[in-house]
Amino acid sequence: MNIYRISELNIGKYIIYTEKTQNSIIDQEINPYVDQWEAEGKFPAHKIFKILGTAGFLGVNKPVEYGGLGLDYTYNVAVAEELGNIRCGGIPMAIGVQSDMATPALARFGSHELKEEFLLPSIMGDKVACLGVSEVGAGSDVSSIKTKAVRKGDEYVINGGKMWTTTGTQADWMCLLANTSDGPPHRNKSLICLPMNLPGVHIARKIDKLGMRSSDTAEVFFDDVRVPCKNVIGQEGMGFTYQMIQFQEERLWAAAILTTMDNIVQETVQYTRQRKIFKLPVLYHQAVHFRLAELQTEVELLRSLIYRATALYIKGNDVTKLASMAKLKAGRLARELSDSCLQYWGGMGFTSDVLVSRVYRDFRLLSIGGGADEVMLSIICKYMDTLPKN
Repeated sequence: MNIYRISELNIGKYIIYTEKTQNSIIDQEINPYVDQWEAEGKFPAHKIFKILGTAGFLGVNKPVEYGGLGLDYTYNVAVAEELGNIRCGGIPMAIGVQSDMATPALARFGSHELKEEFLLPSIMGDKVACLGVSEVGAGSDVSSIKTKAVRKGDEYVINGGKMWTTTGTQADWMCLLANTSDGPPHRNKSLICLPMNLPGVHIARKIDKLGMRSSDTAEVFFDDVRVPCKNVIGQEGMGFTYQMIQFQEERLWAAAILTTMDNIVQETVQYTRQRKIFKLPVLYHQAVHFRLAELQTEVELLRSLIYRATALYIKGNDVTKLASMAKLKAGRLARELSDSCLQYWGGMGFTSDVLVSRVYRDFRLLSIGGGADEVMLSIICKYMDTLPKN
């Protein structure tokens, strides 16, 4: 794969080429089947991830010795933007879990043995990964998770459960956050590489969701699941810290839905230009073209924020505040933009025949998953030192 940089803002924007033509994977291997996968509630993760892994898209910033390209995180943002050309939100989300949510901590802190067993095949697309953090009673409040991993000899015995597990019904392994001691909640957790085919791992159900329908989401239970202690990523007890670091990449990736929003605006422009009301194209009414101009301006402002955060991140800075701001803004803008554009589609916008209605459903999740808007606000306030003192 060859990647060419075009200078723009501080970090650049990218055009990505594989041996095939640009976008050919999306146009040939994904988009023709999106409607079918949306109806079925699942896409073939192993098949699609193998195609993407072979092209180099699942390990863009991962170490070369484990199959990655060894590039910096700006290229991940470029890939995230490119995936916005997929005609749904569920598949890009699942790809993001594989590349930017379940594997960053493993790549940074994991042992060579764990990287060989789990990271390398995930980058190559031979194994599907999922992330096990949220639980029934602990979503955005990560410190409150209840799943336990009790050390017995050279193994952990794991009991508990995980909720909202993206690609959970197809995954080969889980990056699991569990309590490994009874200490303080920010220092008693560890990240563990958990093979999903072990005895005691039960997929309770595939959750029926409002949106992101082509991405399967599972509730998973663990009943005396035995995992070698060597499967801990990094140091025992550092899992909460590792997950907070991992969240920086997750939130930047989630916020980079810029191409999707660009596409919705442009498709709305095209539709309103040919749809007439009161003998004039809808687009020619000032309220409509002014509103679309406002929305496009907001997308560009979000783009600048993401690019700035990414530029600081690759220099080793803590971008938790900026990544939280980007995710907060992306979630709110996705709702605002899809709602406004859907209105201009009239009755067609209320059908399943157009992209805007699917985006309206799919991207409602962005203000909930990966840390709700209210949690993003609390993180921002913490960095601003404006939270009430206990």
